[in-house]
Amino acid sequence: MDNSKKTNRSVYSKKDGDKLLKLARSSIANKLGVNINLPKPSEIAAELQDDVFKNQLGTFVTLHLNKRLRGCIGTLESTQSVTEGIEQNAISAAFDDPRFPNLTPKEFNDIHLEVSILSKPLVLNYKNIDELLSKLEPGVHGVIIRKGGAKATFLPQVWQQLPDKSLFLSNLCRKAGLSEHEWKTGSLEVMTYTVEYFEE
Repeated sequence: MDNSKKTNRSVYSKKDGDKLLKLARSSIANKLGVNINLPKPSEIAAELQDDVFKNQLGTFVTLHLNKRLRGCIGTLESTQSVTEGIEQNAISAAFDDPRFPNLTPKEFNDIHLEVSILSKPLVLNYKNIDELLSKLEPGVHGVIIRKGGAKATFLPQVWQQLPDKSLFLSNLCRKAGLSEHEWKTGSLEVMTYTVEYFEE
């Protein structure tokens, strides 16, 4: 299976993605104290010297176990390099996602990793609900919503589970702790971004 999936113009190659996936897995293994045949995270990071790895972009790391979500942590924007973001978010996804217990050594070999590199989010201006729906591109746009102190995002990959725009936005509102109908009020700040993602 091709482990690279891109929802915008490609900046990162399959080889780049392989390196970032290896870094993510090594970072988790190192934290767990699991003895595997992988270089240490610092050794992998030292090899990631191309400019694309130094870009200061948001990143996410997602863990799946038996095809079910096992952890997902990331940053929408970052002052860190992609390398630093992937390393830290891999550890956070395995051990700091409040929805799940800490990953165990027993689970480690069965997890499936995915890394995402985000473009810089852009404000989506819309005058009404119809315009909001028309501007969203399923499978392409990651979406951020904000209202007051409430905020949430779905990566573009979530469109695979929620291909209907209305359901997508309703679920995103619930994730933010808002009413599922909040997006229909026209009071949300909406931003979009695109993603390049790679999976094992």
